[in-house]
Amino acid sequence: MNDRSAAPGGLALVESLVNTVDLESGVDTLDTREGRGRFGITEGGLAEARELRESLRAALLAHAGHPPHRAVTPLGELLARAPLYVAVDGRDGSAALVPAADAPLPSRIAAAVAGALVAGTWMRLKACEAETCHWAYYDRSPAGRGRWCSMRVCGARAKMRRYRAKGT
Repeated sequence: MNDRSAAPGGLALVESLVNTVDLESGVDTLDTREGRGRFGITEGGLAEARELRESLRAALLAHAGHPPHRAVTPLGELLARAPLYVAVDGRDGSAALVPAADAPLPSRIAAAVAGALVAGTWMRLKACEAETCHWAYYDRSPAGRGRWCSMRVCGARAKMRRYRAKGT
C-alpha cells in the first residue's frame, strides 16, 4: 500500500514487521514459511510475533494521534522481556543497546526502538489513519503531520469521502 521509501536504520525492521499483514485483503505474509523466515520466526513463535506486530501497530497509531485499532498487550511490556546489552565501540567509545547474538525478534525490535529513540526518529514512524489500512510508514513531512501511508491511495480515498459527505 505504501508508496514511500523505507524507514531509516533499524526502524525498517519495525516497519516491515507491521506491514506483514494487509488489513484490507487479510493476506498475512507470516502465514508463509518465507514470510516468517525474513524475521527468523518459527511456526511456534508465530503467535508471539503477531502479538508484537499488533502492539507495534498500536504504538504507531498513537504516534499519529489515533487510538489503538484493538486491545493489545502494551508494547513496553513485550519489549521489557527482550534481552539487550550495552555495546561500546573500542575505537570511538560510542555505545548502543544491541541484542545478543542470534537474538529473537523482540530483542531486535527493542534495539531498533532504542536506536530510533536516540536518533530522534521513533515518533516519525506512524500507522496510516485509514481503518482498512493502518500500514506503517515513516513520516518525512517537514512538520511531521502525515496521516496516510499514501496520498495517492488512502489520502485520496479519505478526501473523496469528505468531499462526498459535504455534497449530501
